[in-house]
Amino acid sequence: MSVTDSQNYCAGEVRRHDTDRYLASMFAPADRRADLIAVYAFNLEIAKLRETVSEPMLGQMRLQWWRETIAALYEGERRDNAVSIALAETVRRHHPPRAIFDELMDGRELDFSNAPPDDLAALESYVEATSSTVMRLALAVLGANDDAAARLSRHGGLAWGLTGLLRAVSFHAARGRSYLPREMLRMEGVSDADVIARRPHPGLAAVAKRMAEAARTHLDLARGIGSPRSALAAALPLTLVDGYLRRLERHGYDVFDTEIRTNRTARQIHLAFSACRGRF
Repeated sequence: MSVTDSQNYCAGEVRRHDTDRYLASMFAPADRRADLIAVYAFNLEIAKLRETVSEPMLGQMRLQWWRETIAALYEGERRDNAVSIALAETVRRHHPPRAIFDELMDGRELDFSNAPPDDLAALESYVEATSSTVMRLALAVLGANDDAAARLSRHGGLAWGLTGLLRAVSFHAARGRSYLPREMLRMEGVSDADVIARRPHPGLAAVAKRMAEAARTHLDLARGIGSPRSALAAALPLTLVDGYLRRLERHGYDVFDTEIRTNRTARQIHLAFSACRGRF
């Protein structure tokens, strides 16, 4: 498979399954857009492992394959896989730190345990490993790889990841999983079983509100750091966090309410407006 075919495959996958990042990537410099999308496609590959295997061990084996593949890419080798071929080009052209890939894959190990995080600190540690790392790789591809980029990716990734988990509570519950902190649930009289069964509970709304407040705090911190315009596309999805959280608030922080979904066209317009202003 050619590099171009691999990049086209990655674009199709990200467009279908990670729409917000795909839309934001359209505002990246043209000569780096395919490389940015390759990073997002890699993230999709390892993020979906838990959902696509019948046994956790099979997912862990596939994750190990990706560990070996990433190691090979940094040694100049390329495996015959559509995403790895595109990612090899990204690594060759931009040399994002390999340690960030390793941290991302380490974080995804936690997906193979059905145990929810003990508290908010444990949840944020997971989100930092699985969301902040993606933003840091994206920033590196776009030429931002300094201390400010590390701080932006940490707080931006936490804002994005916490919001994403709130929006995905119903999705995960349908698969017998919960990422809501046990300590917070216990304080509100909610059990893991309540979440998995998707039973409405006023305490669950209180937990969602606290998580949303944490996401807003990290969003404010990320905005205080800002992003160079050349790397704005990596942070641009954050412009959608406000809308997601406001919609959740309007629906009483009911994480099982299907109306918390938003219109793609509206999101696309919002991203374009933010890109024109050079802010997220």
